[in-house]
Amino acid sequence: MPFTIDPSDSRPIYVQIMDEIRRAIVVGVFAPDDPLPSVRQLAGDLRVNPNTVSQAYREMERDGLVYVQRGQGTFVGSARPLEDDRRALLAEVAQRALIEAHRHGLGVDEFIDAIRDAAAGAAPTRTSSE
Repeated sequence: MPFTIDPSDSRPIYVQIMDEIRRAIVVGVFAPDDPLPSVRQLAGDLRVNPNTVSQAYREMERDGLVYVQRGQGTFVGSARPLEDDRRALLAEVAQRALIEAHRHGLGVDEFIDAIRDAAAGAAPTRTSSE
């Protein structure tokens, strides 16, 4: 299960870890009650401080996404509805994409057209303003 952390991302690393785990749960990599990697293992894999992973796990536990069994590890919780998580994930992805599009001077309609073109496997369309 490859998690990716982007040092150039404006989000704190612990938030990126939370988002990656949330994404893995939503897409089915992790099921309820599955164990998550240990703090040390994930910190080593991502080359981050173990305190950063601990912070992510604590936040997710507070949100009810995971639970800790002392001496056993951290496990995926089962209380949150998957569809709500999918909608939240979609909203986060869309928001980040729109921020990036705006940073590059793209309008919403132009960006949506580019997404449709990409989904259809076509070359991006040019607008008259280009």
